[in-house]
Amino acid sequence: MRGTYKSIGLARRLVIDLMHASVPLVVVKKTLKLDRLAQARAQLTVRPGWTPIIAKAFCIVARDEPWLRTFYMKWPWPHFYEVPRSVAMAAIIRDSFDTEVPILLKIGSADEMPIGTVETILQSGKSAPLRQVPALDRVMRITKLPMPLRRAFWCFGLNVARQRANNFGTFAVTSVATLGSETVVLNSPGPSMMTYGLLKPDSTMEILLHWDHRIYDGIVAARALQKLEATMNGEIADELLASAKA
Repeated sequence: MRGTYKSIGLARRLVIDLMHASVPLVVVKKTLKLDRLAQARAQLTVRPGWTPIIAKAFCIVARDEPWLRTFYMKWPWPHFYEVPRSVAMAAIIRDSFDTEVPILLKIGSADEMPIGTVETILQSGKSAPLRQVPALDRVMRITKLPMPLRRAFWCFGLNVARQRANNFGTFAVTSVATLGSETVVLNSPGPSMMTYGLLKPDSTMEILLHWDHRIYDGIVAARALQKLEATMNGEIADELLASAKA
């Protein structure tokens, strides 16, 4: 059968590089009851998206759960490397790239920012000129290089412990909930990735934590999701209520 040759776009090339650098992740699922958060969010005229809310909440949880901000490093010998704070990443669609290919945008330590600032970072990453999004600009310039050079840059970013969080974050957030689906199997450079569903009329939301099983076990993952629910109904809801009053 005669087919057609197609070139690989820049955004898709980045996804291929991510998959080359990724490890399989184990997943745990929890239904969060978010009554108080849903009520607080409903009081806002301009409501923040769920990605910045979850990113900030998970960063807060990780303050007291160091395994959530720990990497498994292979070089120069197998060891763990704990960083002092979380670095959140989020999957976005760039208007100027292939609109069907999500790419990861670095947010930073979301627990140190207002939710509105996290939302602004995400919106800027989607639509601002690439030169105004330094982290994304850097990775796209690397993605334009020939494969051997790209692999060398990725190897450096993955295996130099001090650079790992700067380049790949300590966790990422993504979702295809608006299309009525959930991602249940993921590969990622790790060590954690969050996916979530839609908020249902009874104020529940399905959330999945995908994590590198080499670093910690299911009891830590399950405890993290319990704390995530409490944080979203507590500190995050408080912030939204304060914004509504202001």
